[in-house]
Amino acid sequence: MPSHFHRNLNRMALFTALVAVVVMLFWRDFMAIAVSNIYLNGIIIGTALFGIGACFVDIFRLLPEYKWLRRLARGERENALPPRLLRPVAIILQNHNAQLSTHTLQGFLDMILLRFDEQRESVRYVTNTLIFLGLLGTFWGLILTVGGFAELIGNLNFEDESVLTAMQAGLSQPLFGMTTAFTSSLLGLAGSLVVGFLGLQVQLAQNAIFRELEETLADRTRVVDADNAAQLNAATQNLGRAMRRLDKTISQLT
Repeated sequence: MPSHFHRNLNRMALFTALVAVVVMLFWRDFMAIAVSNIYLNGIIIGTALFGIGACFVDIFRLLPEYKWLRRLARGERENALPPRLLRPVAIILQNHNAQLSTHTLQGFLDMILLRFDEQRESVRYVTNTLIFLGLLGTFWGLILTVGGFAELIGNLNFEDESVLTAMQAGLSQPLFGMTTAFTSSLLGLAGSLVVGFLGLQVQLAQNAIFRELEETLADRTRVVDADNAAQLNAATQNLGRAMRRLDKTISQLT
């Protein structure tokens, strides 16, 4: 099980190092792109760095969950609980030593999937924000370009002999708009690519936890006959309500 964690972590580290090497090799070009519109591009770069940090924080938070799950798979019993994601499952397993039913197993797995989805929301939001900022810069640059050309043409006097000089001097505003459009799109898409790849590795690590948990709990699951289906359904509903209250209480405490 730890091999899955280290494999995904190594991929994240190597990919981040590769991106850093590319940025250092093309440092002058990168700085020229960044300072073309320092405010918008600075926000995009800062958002990308925040997303990269959030991905590494998320995968390091999975390490205690891995360790606890491996101890559970080996049959070791201890009073220590995992930090957050698997805590409700650990609490219920400590209080109920008997075998689980298939409905209870499904409830466990649904609850863990919901917690995994909640953990990935921040990375998804950062990825979508980077794409939005890139598009925002694109439209902003197009507005500056169109407005600059309109202003340039409106101020030109074609009867003046120096019209070419005036046109050359007036092209700075449209060119600045085009630079803003292209650089912000480039940084936004590149940042979303980097954060998206790192977020994918976090998701793969979560899937490894989920598969291990599913296999571990399957060993403790028993199949009930149809005669006990009604009683089991009522018990499952009560357990579901209790698990939701427990999850809410744990969220408040943490």
